[in-house]
Amino acid sequence: MENIELIAIISFAFLGSIGHCIGMCGGFIITYTTLKIKPEQSKLSQGTYHLLYNFGRITTYTLLGALFGYFGSLWDVTPLTRAVLFFIAGFLMIAMGLSFAGKLRFLTFIEYSISEKQWYKAIFVSQITSVSLKSFFILGLLNGLLPCGLIYTMLITSITTESAFLGAFVMFVFGIFTIPALFSFAFIVGLFSQNRFRQTMIQLAAVTIILYGGWTLFKAYEQYTMYSTKTIDTKSCCSSTKIHNIE
Repeated sequence: MENIELIAIISFAFLGSIGHCIGMCGGFIITYTTLKIKPEQSKLSQGTYHLLYNFGRITTYTLLGALFGYFGSLWDVTPLTRAVLFFIAGFLMIAMGLSFAGKLRFLTFIEYSISEKQWYKAIFVSQITSVSLKSFFILGLLNGLLPCGLIYTMLITSITTESAFLGAFVMFVFGIFTIPALFSFAFIVGLFSQNRFRQTMIQLAAVTIILYGGWTLFKAYEQYTMYSTKTIDTKSCCSSTKIHNIE
């Protein structure tokens, strides 16, 4: 994995979490904070609860990354396959960036909610009413399954790593750098009431995502060029072999 990709994933996660994840997960956080955390509890206790919740999210992301990376390793991956995967990832990133900027209705179209499923509701209700520490971690695991365009894009990136370990690493890094915004949600909410700050962060997220999408499309072009060159060389080799045999 190149340094530019790691930097892009970190920026993608950090800015995307401010511009999008708070909107997607904010209700979830407010619900468990209101019902499970008492104001008179110490800051250390409250911080522990929030960290357990976030570690639950990251665990889900990491496991999904490992799974998708493993799927990528099972394929007969060729430069053409990589080109297609990079193209899909790049397209999704640019579409999401335009959606962030308000130029396209894309995120609401792809983010089908799993929270309406009965099994999901049953687990959620049992954990939201529980007073145990592990319930915060389990709620984080559930939150990690919520539909999110950012996660979809990172999972496609995980596939392109062709490795369960690297796929897990991509999603782990992504998850870690979404923590600051979600962990500091109460503070961020106050800032979000200021339209100027909110719009600035969303626009920064949009630009970052579009740039990363452009870089990913360039990688798709590189892989396609590699595939085309290899195909031409193979055909030339076969033609030369046939001529030599005729002679």
